[in-house]
Amino acid sequence: MYHTLDPVRISSTAVEINRRIGEQFPGSGLLAVSRTLCELAESSTQRAARLARADWRIRVPIGIAVMTMVAVAVFMLLRIRVTAGAGSWAELAQGLEASVSNVVFFGIAIVFLLSIETRAKRRMALRGLNELRSIAHVIDMHQLTKDPPTTRRPDSPREAPMSQVEMAQYLDSCSELLAVTSNLAALHIQAFSDPVVTDSVNGIQALTLGLSGKIWQKIMILDLVGSDTRK
Repeated sequence: MYHTLDPVRISSTAVEINRRIGEQFPGSGLLAVSRTLCELAESSTQRAARLARADWRIRVPIGIAVMTMVAVAVFMLLRIRVTAGAGSWAELAQGLEASVSNVVFFGIAIVFLLSIETRAKRRMALRGLNELRSIAHVIDMHQLTKDPPTTRRPDSPREAPMSQVEMAQYLDSCSELLAVTSNLAALHIQAFSDPVVTDSVNGIQALTLGLSGKIWQKIMILDLVGSDTRK
């Protein structure tokens, strides 16, 4: 199955990136971020599984409530009687008007009940997506101060010196973490197709793509600087 995302592979990729960051940059803030992303990968996998399966704790009581309401509506319709006499048709019209109003009310109530599971899953998905959006911004904060020598501003924060190779590895790790974040977001719409969730996932993917673009601009500048140095 190569047309769907595998949550296990995404989690293992996050663990592998975390291992490499731990070897290259032990004790760094990026390592703590990657560990958090590993935890989010596990929770996203569990969340996607819950979104994909039916929630019978909601469906069973809703099914009972819907059947009860349908039975009440049918009972009310069957109680309409037409008796002989001048006022029979007027009474029938009044009875039908009241019955139609009740049926419309019951219909709205049934639609509301049937949407409870969808709305509950939507809230669950959006909570998880908000966490992924937040960590994408945190990853961006870690790469903001990693400026190539030619673009570094005088007021940039002073940090421990990094070689060009180390900075390229650091920025590449940030880009990889953003890619994992994007894939974790995509898991949610793979498990649960909902317009609101889809819009949120598209927003996260656009965010991570834009942030990765900025990172790769820095990597390209580092590569150019390295080429000039070798000359």
